[in-house]
Amino acid sequence: MVFADRDDAGRRLAARLGHLRGEPVVVLGLPRGGVPVAVWVARALGAPLDVIVVRKLGVPFQPELGMGAVGENGVRVLNPKVMQACGVSQDDLAAVQAREQAAVDARAARYRARRPRQPLAGRVAVVVDDGIATGSTARAACQIARALGAARVVLAVPVAPPGWQARIGADADEMVSVDTPRGFFAIGQYYARFPQVSDEEVIACLERAATPQSTAQAGASQSGAAADPPGRGEEVEPEAGVVRLEGYLIVPEGAPGMVVFVHGSGSSRHSPRNRHVASVLNDAGLGTLLFDLLTPEEELDRANVFDIGLLAGRLAGVTGWLRAQPRATQAAVGYFGASTGAAAALRAAAEPGARIAAVVSRGGRPDLARPRLPAVTAPTLLIVGGHDEVVLDLNRRAQAELRCENDLAVVPGATHLFEEPGTLDAAAGLARDWFLSHLPHDPALAG
Repeated sequence: MVFADRDDAGRRLAARLGHLRGEPVVVLGLPRGGVPVAVWVARALGAPLDVIVVRKLGVPFQPELGMGAVGENGVRVLNPKVMQACGVSQDDLAAVQAREQAAVDARAARYRARRPRQPLAGRVAVVVDDGIATGSTARAACQIARALGAARVVLAVPVAPPGWQARIGADADEMVSVDTPRGFFAIGQYYARFPQVSDEEVIACLERAATPQSTAQAGASQSGAAADPPGRGEEVEPEAGVVRLEGYLIVPEGAPGMVVFVHGSGSSRHSPRNRHVASVLNDAGLGTLLFDLLTPEEELDRANVFDIGLLAGRLAGVTGWLRAQPRATQAAVGYFGASTGAAAALRAAAEPGARIAAVVSRGGRPDLARPRLPAVTAPTLLIVGGHDEVVLDLNRRAQAELRCENDLAVVPGATHLFEEPGTLDAAAGLARDWFLSHLPHDPALAG
């Protein structure tokens, strides 16, 4: 099994942990790569998200061999057998511990600048990483969680080598892995996209999880009551005429609106940027549908990727399918388009009877929707990076042709893909606020 990215892995892992719902769970992501995976587990379990910052204590002359671990608040666990076998003195131990504890404290201080550590006493600690290789760090995390008072420790990962449970041993009470493939070499080989995760991304994950909605869910979990996550996600096969496509649908309970994502050329429903924006909308109570605009066979013809008329027609068909779904039938519908997908979104929204309540374009090419722009009636927000000068100019020209309520938001410091720290979060926040302001007020649904 190959995961599209850490979001995909997190969703699949969360599906294996449903038996923990209703228990007093705290989800602990291992920085850095485990935290984006843990976000989806925490959301599915209605549990608080935290990190568990640990550092292995390596034998001085053989640092890959662990003789223990240290965590926050000076918590230390040791393996006396390893220390004795390697002849590690107390002075050696003290020197290694001081160095590793300083690293733990520095990282923890950065992550916890705005929020305290979640208490673990009497709780179920679900330790999450993006995969297991040697298992040494995961073992250390489990040991630290238990030392901090966890009543039960569950280690959960998307991928691990065969026989990995023996490596963990009694450090975890339960071990869950989505896949244990033969020929395991490295965690990254089981991800189509496996970039480094920055401290800024970890902090952003923690801050999103600490919303009032997440806090309410955490309180329900602490009391032992089952709490609904922001939305139950499911793989779907939306239909557009005779074509059956692949998609991922999340509909939170009572969602006032649904946002259909329209990706740009060369992207798909697995787009990490669109999935990030979708998670922000889900946290705000909005439903989302990410889907592939083309079949795998159609994608082989590159002309299809840039055929705005074809893509707009496909989007209109999928919108009709969505409105027929029982969970979405009463929700207003909006479009979120990126790059060329924004042109398809605007062209579809311009069709008579489309009943689209709002459109947001991120780094989009609305100019490709000419001459249909004056026919768009849905309130439209154009989001462009301040350093994406060519596209910014194209958006300004396109905005002049729109006759609907509209706005142009420029995210300072952002380039076309919004890869700079904080810029994608800024764009997601703008999109969330625009949809929350307009989706519940679709006149067709209000009447």
